[in-house]
Amino acid sequence: YIGALGARVICDNIPGLVNKQRQLCQRYPDIMQSVGDGAKEWIRECQHQFRHHRWNCSTLDRDHTVFGRVMLRSSREAAFVYAISSAGVVYAITRACSQGDLKVCSCDPLKRGRSKDERGEFDWGGCSDNINYGIRFAKAFVDAKEKKVKDARALMNLHNNRCGRMAVKRFLKLECKCHGVSGSCTLRTCWLAMSDFRKTGDYLRKKYNGAIQVTMNQDGTGFTVANKNFRKPTKTDLVYFENSPDYCVMDKSAGSLGTAGRVCNKVSRGTDGCEVMCCGRGYDTTRVTRVTKCECKFHWCCAVRCKECEDTVDVHTCKAPKRAEWLDQT
Repeated sequence: YIGALGARVICDNIPGLVNKQRQLCQRYPDIMQSVGDGAKEWIRECQHQFRHHRWNCSTLDRDHTVFGRVMLRSSREAAFVYAISSAGVVYAITRACSQGDLKVCSCDPLKRGRSKDERGEFDWGGCSDNINYGIRFAKAFVDAKEKKVKDARALMNLHNNRCGRMAVKRFLKLECKCHGVSGSCTLRTCWLAMSDFRKTGDYLRKKYNGAIQVTMNQDGTGFTVANKNFRKPTKTDLVYFENSPDYCVMDKSAGSLGTAGRVCNKVSRGTDGCEVMCCGRGYDTTRVTRVTKCECKFHWCCAVRCKECEDTVDVHTCKAPKRAEWLDQT
């Protein structure tokens, strides 16, 4: 698609890019294709991690910020989005390098010769994921926007971007193949491979839960904790400045879509429970008949035949706020 239309035309029409990002886009159109694929992946992951929460990582069509005004507040949700998106760019580029989709990179050139781990010596072979290239490009491309301005929010974004990049590297694993008589491991060939992106998502979700509220220090070069009782943030902690809205009702200025109409779990005491999800407004119950495949049998050879079973379930959805309460917020 980029090749057909010309990189310059495409890159000039992507909203929200700063000059350096536009230049990188024009120079490396095939990498931008991978970045686009990666975006779909990290948005899916974000929505998976927050599927049972009032804020469910909802995206807005035709909005180049993807998440709308929720990103204007320096909240822990914004911190998570910056980290997971940065991780997604690293993951997508690194994978594209290993798969041979890009001209500028391939497998990790440093993984050559012999090495050792706790099981003994092995030979580097196969295709080790070139994560350092993925991290370098993601840093240059994603951080470019934050380096245009030198304010507290840019500092927060840069910190959380780095957390995301490093989270992918954290889950590199050594994969090996055994050689020797009848598969005995007298000789091993190994390579480094990224783990499934879900591991990075789970890790960053834990970091979101333990995110540290900070303020900018006096000389504007770093952070101090907002509450003296909390520990100082490390390089792996997500940081944020402002408390989050409660996301209960639609509030356009805060980017909150509210929870009216969201499906909730009547028996759960967690964030997906009707009490928490519906913010005490109550819920409506609808009886729904679902058709599912059941009593499946394998027939030789080679078909699986199933019956169709009807199943009636109650679906609970959050009530909308009363009109006056809703108007206050919009």
